[in-house]
Amino acid sequence: MGLTRTRLYKQRLTGGERHVHRKKRAYELARQPSMTKMTAAENRVRIVRVRGGNKKYRALRLANGNFAWTSAGSTNKCRILDVVYNATSNELVRTKTLVQGCIVQVDASPFKHWYYRHYGVLLGKKNTRAPPKGKKAEKAAAAKKKAIVRVTGSTKKPVPPRFGGAAKELKNPSKYILKKWSKRAGEHTVDKLMDNQFRVGRLLAKITSRPGQVGRADGKILEGQELRFYQKKMDKKKKRQ
Repeated sequence: MGLTRTRLYKQRLTGGERHVHRKKRAYELARQPSMTKMTAAENRVRIVRVRGGNKKYRALRLANGNFAWTSAGSTNKCRILDVVYNATSNELVRTKTLVQGCIVQVDASPFKHWYYRHYGVLLGKKNTRAPPKGKKAEKAAAAKKKAIVRVTGSTKKPVPPRFGGAAKELKNPSKYILKKWSKRAGEHTVDKLMDNQFRVGRLLAKITSRPGQVGRADGKILEGQELRFYQKKMDKKKKRQ
């Protein structure tokens, strides 16, 4: 018995069963769900030949996607770091399954880098303190080395993000750049909740594409009321656990 998308086998709104008066049709054909998983490796996409000789792109593993920051008018390619919320089922969160409408965490570095180049403002910047001296400096260096070994298994520094890189302040920006920044000053403001996310280096985003149909996990960065709504949902979920 093949999979079908028809409503003949669904119950009526009243709960009663429908009388199936005909056989299945080829145009009602359905396939197994792709159950696209998040991965740290390369993307894995398969091409499926569908009705009419058309093609669908079945994503099996995805590591990144294009995400739009709507209010800033910027779209960047970002790594997907984690799946944090899905209204359908917690099982899809546990298994890191990427579907349309799920909430993910993405790397903030590309947007940080773009915002600094465009506005001259380094988002999520912490208050700078004087570097420690003497024995304190030696202890801090030793602790940092231990942390690196614990995370990566070697004394080498962790691998930087693949897209965007770390945003660094220019030591001596030219007059032309300063003039551009001064013109753009005040054009865009960043919400406090978003600034906190930039400080951590992870932004909440919503996937709006269908990975099992188009082979991509594209979406938008959450901000404003939508960001507050999903943060409340996630806080409730944490309290239950």
